Amino acid sequence: MLKPVISRQKADHKLSDAHSPLIQHILSNRGIREDHQLAQGLDQLTDPFLMKGMRLAVDRLVEAKAQQEKIVIMGDFDADGATSTALLMRAFQDLGFNAVSFFVPDRFTFGYGLSEQAVDAVFTQQTPDLLITVDNGISSIDGVKKANSLGLDVIVTDHHLPAQTLPNALAIVNPNQPDCPFPHKTLAGVGVAFHLLIALRKALKEAGEPIVNLAQYLDLVALGTVADLVPLDFCNRILVSQGLKRIRAGKTCEGIKQLLAVSKKDHRLTVSSDLSFSVAPKLNAAGRLEDMTQGIMLLLTDSEGFAADLAADLSQLNIERRQIETKMQDEAEAILAELNIDESTLPKGLCLYHPDWHQGVVGLVASRLKEKYHRPVIIFAEDDEGHLKGSGRSITGIHLRDLLASMDAKNPSMIKAFGGHAMAAGLTLSSNNHDAFKKSFSEALDSVSESHFQASWLSDGAIASKDFHLYTAKQIRDLLPWGQGMPEPLFDNTFVLKQFRVVGEKHLKLTLASQDNPSQLLEAIWFFYDETIELIKDRSYHCVYRLQVNYFRDNETLQLQIEQMVSG
Repeated sequence: MLKPVISRQKADHKLSDAHSPLIQHILSNRGIREDHQLAQGLDQLTDPFLMKGMRLAVDRLVEAKAQQEKIVIMGDFDADGATSTALLMRAFQDLGFNAVSFFVPDRFTFGYGLSEQAVDAVFTQQTPDLLITVDNGISSIDGVKKANSLGLDVIVTDHHLPAQTLPNALAIVNPNQPDCPFPHKTLAGVGVAFHLLIALRKALKEAGEPIVNLAQYLDLVALGTVADLVPLDFCNRILVSQGLKRIRAGKTCEGIKQLLAVSKKDHRLTVSSDLSFSVAPKLNAAGRLEDMTQGIMLLLTDSEGFAADLAADLSQLNIERRQIETKMQDEAEAILAELNIDESTLPKGLCLYHPDWHQGVVGLVASRLKEKYHRPVIIFAEDDEGHLKGSGRSITGIHLRDLLASMDAKNPSMIKAFGGHAMAAGLTLSSNNHDAFKKSFSEALDSVSESHFQASWLSDGAIASKDFHLYTAKQIRDLLPWGQGMPEPLFDNTFVLKQFRVVGEKHLKLTLASQDNPSQLLEAIWFFYDETIELIKDRSYHCVYRLQVNYFRDNETLQLQIEQMVSG
């Protein structure tokens, strides 16, 4: 489906002339209008003690270290949870905590977060003195209550949006909890955990204890932050850019190094999209199909051989995940086809269920359908107890977690549990509430303006002939870590098609001539090209594209990555 192109309006800025007019335009379009916003030093991070609950958490950890108490880190089964767990495991051990272990609840047995069943399992197997949650816990009211009844202290570190009632933990470290003055609310779980470590190191240093260089763990922080699709605001850009620098310098853990290698990525050229599209899916495959323990072990090992074996296993698991996802997506499309829904009758939200769907993959299918139809999508699968586990993805302007909260307020008995963010959320229903939920979901979206459902390309405009240069592509590549909330620059120009050929059956290699400089020939690639577009040599086409550096046999060349072509 062709999408209209909307050019970003030029924004005023105070950026210095050290940046070219094109770079100034790109930055100002993304809210970066003064040079200081480009700072990427760790010294620019905000004092972690501004985070509510941080002092309580740090004091308890200092006490635990002094007493060498047994600590269990309660992880989560996605990449953010895995990197958060590995981060605290590595850092605590390096800081002199001698009795630290981790536990990741199996999503198929215990469900999400610090459940009562998970607490029972940890207490039985490991008998800890202190539990620390990472990337979960803010909604674990019953789990924390259970831990307290067993005499366990709980420190919750999380970034998900809280409900009205908070768990009765010893300390809650979450920038999104009420009355927390910490200004950066978009940290991923691993970002919150890293700030806990900064505060802990400061306290230990003041006590005269040996400290470690926390920068050595920023590869994990970068991976978890990018994988969780949190907005790359000022704080997150610092964490990701610093982590990418370490990865490119070869100063990364064996696990990330081997995941890049099995993805056929050169670590020296790593950018944020390599983490999100190549590394994170393989790590996530463990939690989606089996047990994230394997992924965490990969991030913890210093053995090159063991890491290579684990990375190969996860790569194979990811292939299986893709096969399951493709089958589920085909089945979802078949359900929509049976409903005789076309573009004109497409509802504002899609809510689908199939008894054979895999609950570890529902979020990915929701994401695919959301991208295709530009609608909030919730996909349900059945768990072993007959409940429906849903995973939703949303579009800009529709806060999915808040939407679920409003639905729950109107019908408190309909949703058993829910949580998440603006763009992604999870929930649990009783199977007999599915129809009621679909109706409520539709009603909740009725009042949303139609304008939110019109997909479009948001372009930075046309590039002048002089800027079609490898140097420009490198500038853009190295300018910022691109990702959620900080989209990679997108441009649109009219070109003359000079040559084209199909490669890999689904992709198209093209040679284009710049319209204002016909002698300037540009190489382009169009992945999964639109076969309905009639391509004729020497005809003009309006193209939406990205300016990229193409790497081939140690050579770097300029390449346009086409997103859409329209004759004219």
